[in-house]
Amino acid sequence: MSFISVFDVMGPNMIGPSSSHTAGAARISYLAQKMIEGPLKRADFILYGSFAKTYHGHGTDRALLGGIMGFSTDDMRIRNSFDIAHEKGLKFSFTPNEQETDIHPNTVDICMENEKGQKMTVRGESLGGGKVRIVDINHVQVDFTGEYSAVIVIHQDTPGVVAYITKCLSDRNINIAFMRLFRESKGDIAYTIVESDGKLPENIVPAIRENPNIHEVMIVQM
Repeated sequence: MSFISVFDVMGPNMIGPSSSHTAGAARISYLAQKMIEGPLKRADFILYGSFAKTYHGHGTDRALLGGIMGFSTDDMRIRNSFDIAHEKGLKFSFTPNEQETDIHPNTVDICMENEKGQKMTVRGESLGGGKVRIVDINHVQVDFTGEYSAVIVIHQDTPGVVAYITKCLSDRNINIAFMRLFRESKGDIAYTIVESDGKLPENIVPAIRENPNIHEVMIVQM
């Protein structure tokens, strides 16, 4: 009798047995790695709820690691993501946290560090059916699904910055589907997330960065 791994079971547009625990997990980390300049040298995953209880058996660990290396949910390399990460020299760890219970059951914190020493922490939730939500970037609460192409701008919460961002988009004929502002507190660090129903031009990044109140600009293309 031949042995069949759970990673040989393929659903629509995914590798693995569960849309929440594998496809959703891969999607979260795929979005997370888009938010920091590569290549990464380390990725640490803190798992909550059912992620923490079943992450190995459901292949959540392989999916998260594959996504952080840029593998899409249906990429066959997810099955070998541990070996591939070792070959790339990417250090990683998985830590279950079963103490915090007041949290979405399929939640992961991803702590990333690139080769330049830059660090970023992203929290994501797997909502089922492969759909996800990013709810925290560097400990600032946000709301971002990744279903649209998006530009994420980290900036000082200063009058005129948001207007400057929208002008940069308007000058390039970019249609805004959704736009949200999140901030730590008044006058502190803020995140403006603009989602577009079309592909974003790469030249939008240097244009937005020209404002001295802008700290970082990231594009997540869909």
